[in-house]
Amino acid sequence: MFIDTHAHLYHQQFASDREAMLERAIAAGVGRLYLPNVDHESIEVMDALAAAHPDTCFPMMGLHPCSVGETNDAAMAEVERLLRTGRYCAVGEIGIDLYWDKTWIDQQQQVFRQQVRWAKELDLPIVIHCRNSFAETIRIVEEENTDALRGVFHCFTGSPEEARRIIALGGFMLGIGGVITYPKGGLFETMQVVGPEHCVLETDAPYLAPVPYRGKRNESAYIPHIAEKLALATGRTVAEIAAITTANAERLFHR
Repeated sequence: MFIDTHAHLYHQQFASDREAMLERAIAAGVGRLYLPNVDHESIEVMDALAAAHPDTCFPMMGLHPCSVGETNDAAMAEVERLLRTGRYCAVGEIGIDLYWDKTWIDQQQQVFRQQVRWAKELDLPIVIHCRNSFAETIRIVEEENTDALRGVFHCFTGSPEEARRIIALGGFMLGIGGVITYPKGGLFETMQVVGPEHCVLETDAPYLAPVPYRGKRNESAYIPHIAEKLALATGRTVAEIAAITTANAERLFHR
């Protein structure tokens, strides 16, 4: 019924109850879980989780912008090598983050652009991290955009105008997560204008838990709370939101 398109379920916060957490997700109707990579350190445990649950957990491969530094040649060579194995469903999590540190902005842009180009070559979607960097990020996507490029702006929290600019790219989705349940988050109001037709659901677990779990560890079983709020914002039923977002996710990931 539901798909969680972005969840760090390999995170150490799930070490004590990972299998129970997966069971709760399935019981909540969340049948597929997509796992974004962060850096070299996250690969082994992410791959192990996907191998243990090949029909439920689907790994991505990419270098997160917060893991980009002065020199990235070795990390990028490993990402490219693994992407070319064919084991990964997307290039992600990639993008630009100017919230924590702007020191390596040039390197972040170079790394992002190269990973976008690999995605086009390999016919994989890109999963974009875009924090305090919408202008810089979408400029690169617009410059690189072709019919071969598709993806999702993960953790979308922007304005209706920013949503329309993403949708205008043609093959891109808005990743809607727990922020839509926050009273002062602004996303509920944006989605009232934009509608659900270009949306997918995500948790970003263990981060950004929706109300009523805000401030606690997030998990994929909470996807229905996000769907309920998106349904309320857009005048749809939860069943309609499930159908729309699941179809969008299947089209995005080609599975």
